[in-house]
Amino acid sequence: MTTTIESDRELWGPAATSEVNRAVETTFLPRHPANAAAPQPRPIGRFGRDDVLTMGGAAASALATTLLLFGRLSTLDGAIGFVIVLLLTFIVIYAMLTALTNDVPAIVDKVMAVLMSSTALLAGSALAWVVASTVWNGRTALTKVNLYVEDMSLAGPLEPLDIGGIAHAIVGTLVIITIALVLTVPLGILCAVFLNETHGRFTGLVRTIVTAMTALPSILAGLFILATWILILGFPRSGLAAALAVSIMMWPIIIRSGDVVLRLVPGSLREASAALGAPSWRTVWHVVLPTARSGLSTSVILGVARGIGETAPVLLTSGVAASMNTNPTENSMMSLSLFTYEAIRSPQQNMVARGFASAAVLMILVLTLFTLARVLGGRGPGRLTKRQVRRATARSKRDLARFEPNSTGATS
Repeated sequence: MTTTIESDRELWGPAATSEVNRAVETTFLPRHPANAAAPQPRPIGRFGRDDVLTMGGAAASALATTLLLFGRLSTLDGAIGFVIVLLLTFIVIYAMLTALTNDVPAIVDKVMAVLMSSTALLAGSALAWVVASTVWNGRTALTKVNLYVEDMSLAGPLEPLDIGGIAHAIVGTLVIITIALVLTVPLGILCAVFLNETHGRFTGLVRTIVTAMTALPSILAGLFILATWILILGFPRSGLAAALAVSIMMWPIIIRSGDVVLRLVPGSLREASAALGAPSWRTVWHVVLPTARSGLSTSVILGVARGIGETAPVLLTSGVAASMNTNPTENSMMSLSLFTYEAIRSPQQNMVARGFASAAVLMILVLTLFTLARVLGGRGPGRLTKRQVRRATARSKRDLARFEPNSTGATS
């Protein structure tokens, strides 16, 4: 480029050369004004006054439109339909109002944020309604102390709430779910490790079978244990048989969720362990499982939540009991889900109240087990408790005090 400009200066003179220079600068070196502001990215996730006014106007318009549809302009009826139409109308009107002052990316961002928040609020409201209605319908029985310490051996359907309780169902649920956990957790995690860490010819077949078992109806599990364990092998109906049936329902949940969790462990950790000379079983035991401990505890809780609410397998394999039974190998054993099913069917209001109270206790039990599992397995690898941090600090101080005399002597 420099040689070309010098030759042009010799041929055309200074005036032509200046025109060429301006053309070169204009073409290849565009200049921007010094005071021009740099383009700023559009902020997202910010909720200002305009958004509040837009959402308020959209909510008022959607409510008025839905009331017109359900009260004047059509024959629509029902609370669920009212909520669904209100939500859809609100989203449409909000999108139209947002389009008046925003571009397309901002409209999509705001509408999707409102849609996700609305659906989450709707799901949370449904859950809160179920919990609140259960507690409210069983409030008269939940306040009675005898509900938690007595069984129904001396109480009939017409007895007041001051007599009888669900202690036998609570104990039976704990016994059945404990046996099921002992059977399912080791085998479920072992099968998840097999699916994730090995690549044999049977891996695909096992994964297919486990996936199919996740959709297995619970009554089929109860019928299988009834046919094999009780009718063919001759064992009596008991809590152990119910635990076996519940285990069949818990196994695929724990295996599938555990397999997904183990896939999230970075492959670099396995490679680093193999590079240090560790065998595969030591890599799995000391690297993979501790890294996925939090997720595995969640998978166990999912399995417990599936098994603890099963009614048909317990009814077929254990049966209904009105008295306390702590022996899982003999006689019938009651569970909270089965007691709820039997009590709700009763025409007596006291029994219905006991049924709702047992359902509330079942929810509290599941929440307690979930909290316990999160406390025990919620910390990831390398995250220490406060007590462990204090112990590690104390050991470091002792090591420092032991090393200081040696370092002083070596310096002198």
